[in-house]
Amino acid sequence: MKYAAKRLSFPSAILAGLALLAAGSAAAQGSTAGGAEKQASRQPDCAAAWNPATPYMAGSVVGRGGVNYTASFWTQGNAPEQGQAWQAGKRCRPAAQAKAADHDANFPPNTLKFLKANTGLDGEQWDNIMKLVNKPEQDSLEWTKFYGYCEDIKDKRGYTIGIFGATTGGSNDEGPDGPTLFKEFDASSGASNPSIAGGLARAGVHGSMQGKILKISDSAKVFCDKIGGLQNNPAWRDAMWNTFYKVYIQYSVQQARQRGFSSALTIGSFVDTALNQGAAGDSGTLQGLLSRSGNSSDEKTFMTAFYAQRSKIVDTNHYNQPPNGKNRVKQWSTLLSQGETDLKNADAAVQKVTDWEMK
Repeated sequence: MKYAAKRLSFPSAILAGLALLAAGSAAAQGSTAGGAEKQASRQPDCAAAWNPATPYMAGSVVGRGGVNYTASFWTQGNAPEQGQAWQAGKRCRPAAQAKAADHDANFPPNTLKFLKANTGLDGEQWDNIMKLVNKPEQDSLEWTKFYGYCEDIKDKRGYTIGIFGATTGGSNDEGPDGPTLFKEFDASSGASNPSIAGGLARAGVHGSMQGKILKISDSAKVFCDKIGGLQNNPAWRDAMWNTFYKVYIQYSVQQARQRGFSSALTIGSFVDTALNQGAAGDSGTLQGLLSRSGNSSDEKTFMTAFYAQRSKIVDTNHYNQPPNGKNRVKQWSTLLSQGETDLKNADAAVQKVTDWEMK
């Protein structure tokens, strides 16, 4: 973690309900759909499509009809499926299918379905959102490597954990989301009466609630080693997304839809703001920024004003190390100016806007 980011947990009243995401998690992990996705992801990508006008030397590989073919000798104009000069190989994934599968593979299957149903965004869109979120958090686009992230960044918010930086709490964060995460971990692991204590026990760590703050009694090394060991734990990953949705995503989607907006860029911008600056509360939170961004029903006009308001406050030591905050906002505003609002077929654009140096 390069700098301290201010995050306030969304009020508990908004967190109620939504046991749906945790329920049925284990069953979904082994579903037929999940198996089909894994099988598809193991297929090789299709080579460049066969062109009847192109001459091919022996050993050339082309894709046609979801199959890769290898030329046995020089040939031109002979369709691969007709045999003759071509030897059929294994089935392959067309480029578009391969791309979608690659994005989707970053999510637990049940999480992917839940996000689609409740946010209207698919795996490609959420993958790009997470890349944009993770750049200023971890200086990396490989956000899936941080399920087991754990560090005390000395910002008086306790330990910072996982892909969205859940905290255990402290004097700068008296409403942490870490306790919710451990309770969700207990639920995702199959507890009939999930609790924070149950989640801590499943993680193999020791701590207790002191008011709303989760005080960890293990040493930093022991605690973070245990959290790191959960990196590939399916129940932990489900719990991470359950908590992320309840604390930040749900509220962000609600705020977008109340204004008639549904684009991936707007929803992602709101999520990034909420987890970095807080969902609801003072003037610097998502709620506060929205109240100062006008009431235009035109999404581009509204979001331009929103980014301008956010840029006024992000480069403070309380939120972000300068100039990381303004660069964080610029990622999203640049994509808006480029018309990349749906974050589809936007891999190159996301790569470009995140090509800045962390301080």
